[in-house]
Amino acid sequence: MGCPVIVHDMLKQPLWFSVLVAIGSLLVLKNLIYAANWVWITFLRPGKNLKKYGSWAVITGCTDGIGKAFAFQLARKGLNVVLVGRNPEKLEEVSGGLKSKYPKVEVRTAVVDFAGDLHEGIKRMEKEIDGLDVGILINNAGVSYPYARFYHEVDPQLLNNLIKVNVEGTSKVTQAVLPVMLKKKKGAIVNIGSGASIVIPSDPLYSVYAATKA
Repeated sequence: MGCPVIVHDMLKQPLWFSVLVAIGSLLVLKNLIYAANWVWITFLRPGKNLKKYGSWAVITGCTDGIGKAFAFQLARKGLNVVLVGRNPEKLEEVSGGLKSKYPKVEVRTAVVDFAGDLHEGIKRMEKEIDGLDVGILINNAGVSYPYARFYHEVDPQLLNNLIKVNVEGTSKVTQAVLPVMLKKKKGAIVNIGSGASIVIPSDPLYSVYAATKA
């Protein structure tokens, strides 16, 4: 009996009230669908077979943190990896760790200083990936401020590095890898962003970094 009573009461309300209730119900429904979709994607959706994109993955900024974790996770999935970073010793260290833990996985390295001679670095990377079935690119290389600064306190060198590494470097690496994916009409590119670009509008004390990550 509850539902007919509610409908009867609604019909007795002014039109504007019914319109507001309808709009509110649609917004609630939209948010419920969004929440259900997020739960599905985050917790319930089965993982993809990453090998269907290709047998090789390229990872930049792979000697520490997120990039290093990506390298080991992709190798665990059976993908061969091309490690791209600026420090040869660290690259060899990660490469050795991967080969030791996953003997069947092939590992290549390319020294690229994203804040230095990017042109030469990209040429070295292109030489390493030439002829490989690259299916995944993880653009993880990036720099931030050494500490919080107002915009007018950002020195020219830091400003240049932020833009060159986070924007130009990411763009140039993608430009180098993309033709392989286009040729075979499949591939996956992951650009590592930052909460600084979405959680806090403009992130005042890291404004240039937030802009480059947006």
